Amino acid sequence: MSLSRSTAASAPLPYAVIVTTLRAAGCVFAEDEAELILQTATTAEQLAAMVEQRVQGLPLEHVLGWASFHGLRISVGPGVFVPRRRTEFLVDVATTFTSPGALVVDLCCGAGALGAALAAAVAAADPAAVGGTDLHAVDLHATDIDPAAVASARRNIPPAVGAVYQGDLFDPLPTALRGRIDTLLANVPYVPTDAIELLPAEARVHEARVALDGGADGLDVLRRVAAAAPQWLAPGGHLLFETSERQVPHAVDVVTRAGLRADVRTDDELDATVVVATN
Repeated sequence: MSLSRSTAASAPLPYAVIVTTLRAAGCVFAEDEAELILQTATTAEQLAAMVEQRVQGLPLEHVLGWASFHGLRISVGPGVFVPRRRTEFLVDVATTFTSPGALVVDLCCGAGALGAALAAAVAAADPAAVGGTDLHAVDLHATDIDPAAVASARRNIPPAVGAVYQGDLFDPLPTALRGRIDTLLANVPYVPTDAIELLPAEARVHEARVALDGGADGLDVLRRVAAAAPQWLAPGGHLLFETSERQVPHAVDVVTRAGLRADVRTDDELDATVVVATN
């Protein structure tokens, strides 16, 4: 079903019509999506346009302009990798290692969801130490090579919360951080190149390939991060990254060869696997 702009301009679309339209387009959670779109749209024209974008296959988060992640509303611009719910487990694990004032770096940060969520979680865990809701609970730095991702990250990590740099992995970081990082979040792309075409269209078509493609075996970017991590991590510092269950033995081998001690954490409910590599 297609919606005309002229109709939308005269009156807002009713909830039931939006649900029916989204369901016909294959949206499994049409009711929930309709509510979110209605809550976000500010005019009848914008509402019609958002419904039409969703019908055409644009990810819901790109339609809304934000994604819900670890209790935060993360701004997500067009083409930017949408943070997955399973990745909330990585933040949960990182929180157990991260104290107020810790130096945290978020590599391949995308929209900056991991860094922002970890800062918020540390603040919430020890409000007396960091001034209640102050997100400046950690010394946060984030990098990404994609300009669109950096633009989104700078909305989610404003200067009062941390610093966001554009560049390849560690390259844009201040050299003064070398050997001092306590928590290194690296949500590196880990989809094997040949498997990209098997991804859902929402990811394959609407997210930057650089955020998905991990090379022939999905571990190319991880190898680069692991090789440099010992030079950047503080003694006892932790590198945390997400991987697939199938890739675990190979990912562990990568970080072990780099001189790091690996520990694997899993969450069956979220179907999430996180490797913690300690310097």
